[in-house]
Amino acid sequence: MKSLGRIAIVGAGAVGSYYGARLAQAGQDVTFLLRSDYAHVREHGIEVRSVAGNFSLEQVQCVEWSEAIGEVDIVIVAWKTTANSMAEEVIRPLVGENTVILTLQNGLGNCEHLAGLFGAERVVAGLCFVCINRLGPGVISHTASGLIRIGNFSGGKDARLEEIAEVFSGAQFPCEAVESLEKALWMKLVWNFPFNGLAIAEGGVDTEVLLQERKLEPQVRAIMAEVIAVAAALGHAIPESFIDHQVAITLPMGPYRPSSMIDYVEGRAVEFEAIWQIPLQVARDAGVSVPEMEELAQRVKRRLEER
Repeated sequence: MKSLGRIAIVGAGAVGSYYGARLAQAGQDVTFLLRSDYAHVREHGIEVRSVAGNFSLEQVQCVEWSEAIGEVDIVIVAWKTTANSMAEEVIRPLVGENTVILTLQNGLGNCEHLAGLFGAERVVAGLCFVCINRLGPGVISHTASGLIRIGNFSGGKDARLEEIAEVFSGAQFPCEAVESLEKALWMKLVWNFPFNGLAIAEGGVDTEVLLQERKLEPQVRAIMAEVIAVAAALGHAIPESFIDHQVAITLPMGPYRPSSMIDYVEGRAVEFEAIWQIPLQVARDAGVSVPEMEELAQRVKRRLEER
């Protein structure tokens, strides 16, 4: 397998730990930036319980401060968008002349934030279509999928993007390089907006409850259709059949807990701006009527204010 050089994982929760562990298992030079889990992972490593095969990394390269890593070739940003205010302080010591910054975050606005700090030409985004939860310090549960679609913030495919996709695919998770990152972002929102939102709005429930006896499925589909309409207004055609596909892949997930629902029930900050607020503003700016999206966002906001 080709080497991507030195890789730093910033935000080693469920997503960062899973993909970082897969890359390390495949022989890539990966260092995890850890805070609360540092002592546990340093002593016990990372355990991944995966439908694609369980594995453990007994020896993990991990540090508590960016300065201990220094400049790297790729920074993978996997923390929640609610931590974006720390990007300058945490990421700056990792960035050299040719460093790529790959964000695996939810929602909109992340690339723009990173581009403003470090330059648009080095920013790449990855959209993770995967069911992952963190069970405890250094313990990750992977129950379905794993696909990542990656795209350049500045647009188009290039050799750098294709190389990253090739190496990622060789690390036991499929990865596709896409021509239009914006379209890929809206395709991810087709799932994230309704399922993360309804999981909170309904009081903290999983995807199995949301689709149980198909009671909420019409609402899920209506919201998805509005997200697709906004994407179309931006010039990105997503077929209506994509809605059927999203429902079909969600049904077998069982009682999967979306990340925003977990943050909600555990009292942590929720990524409201990136997943709901910014997409709604884009819809308004594009002149697209999205009453279902508006109503859901208001329900989510009320739940968060009532905590």
